[in-house]
Formats: sequence, structure tokens, C-alpha cells
Amino acid sequence: MKPRYIAIEGPIGVGKTSLAQMLAGELEGRLVLEEVEENPFLKDFYASREEFGFQTQLYFLLSRYRQQRKVAQQDLFRQFTLADYIFDKDRIFAKLNLSDDELVLYEQVYALIDHRIVRPDLVIYLQARPKILLERIKRRGKDYEKPIDSGYLERLCEAYNDYFFHFNETSLLVVNTDGIDFVESRGDFEELLKEIKRFRRGVQYFVPLGSR
Repeated sequence: MKPRYIAIEGPIGVGKTSLAQMLAGELEGRLVLEEVEENPFLKDFYASREEFGFQTQLYFLLSRYRQQRKVAQQDLFRQFTLADYIFDKDRIFAKLNLSDDELVLYEQVYALIDHRIVRPDLVIYLQARPKILLERIKRRGKDYEKPIDSGYLERLCEAYNDYFFHFNETSLLVVNTDGIDFVESRGDFEELLKEIKRFRRGVQYFVPLGSR
């Protein structure tokens, strides 16, 4: 079976959106991109995570929910779909950024809506070391991301690794991107594309030889 709905996930700066766009173009799929910059609290959050964490997280939760409901209403069997996030990513960030009391309230809201979400056939988890992520974040030069530091990225990578270590919702392809650049190197992209086309159920790992 070929996956009809693929979602790409991973920490900030790992290349989720770039890969989703490239795959959608290559495979002629419908593209669903996370609406990150529409969040009015995001800039303040990176300046003061403790003060603006709950507002930022709740906005993302409801925004992602509305978007995923639209995906659920579409015919996933008629057109191949690619997304640059999974809905559960919201909980990864919530557990990292919210206080205990805020997290209790957040989980109550999450529990009301989670069962209404369509699960992907395949999740591609892109990994990279915090040092690599920080380099990529600086290279893309988004102003609101300038306060991100290596300590926060280390905690985020740990949270992602812990989540996907226990992941069993659907098939999973784990890709180490430390030594590859699938945006600049066509060879790197084609190797990854071959691995995706070999879709197999369960958990698979892909460690490319790399272009560098």
C-alpha cells in the first residue's frame, strides 16, 4: 500500500516545511502547511517564554485543530496529502513550555478535540543535533526566532526523541539529517525520496551517507 497522507515532523529548523514542499511538488500532492507566523503571541513568546507560553500554545492548539478538521473533511483517498506537522506536536511543546497548572488546563482542552483528528498513514521524523538546528535557524534569519538558544533546542530535541521513542500511532520513518542538505543537494533529496517510496509499516530508520 502507498501512504495517502504523510506528515513530516521534527524540531524547529530541521527542514519540515522545505521537505513537505519538495515532496508535494515531486509527488503531485496536496500541501498542508502549519500556520506558524499567524500566531500573534509568537514573537512575545520567544522574548518571554514563561509569560506568554500559555497564550501561544492555546492559539496553536485551536489553529491546528481547525486546519486538521478541514483535512478530515477532504477526500484523502482521491488526492495524496502532505503536511509539515502532526497534531500531537502541540503536546510536545506544551509539556516543554507550560507550568504544571497551565498544563492541566491545556490537557483538558486537548482531550476534548484530539479524537476528531485524522491520523497520517506515515510520519517522517527529521532529527538533527541542536548545534545543526541553531545554524539552520540563523541561516533562515527570521526575526522572531533570534532569541532561540541552544539550551532550549536541546530540551526540545529531548522532548521530540522521547515522544517518538514511544510513538505507535502509525508507521514512522526516522531520518537523521545532520549530514545532508536535501534542499541544496538533489542527490540527498532523491535518496530520501527512494526511502519514502519504499513505504513499509512499522518503524524504519534512515541514516544517509550525507553530502558533506
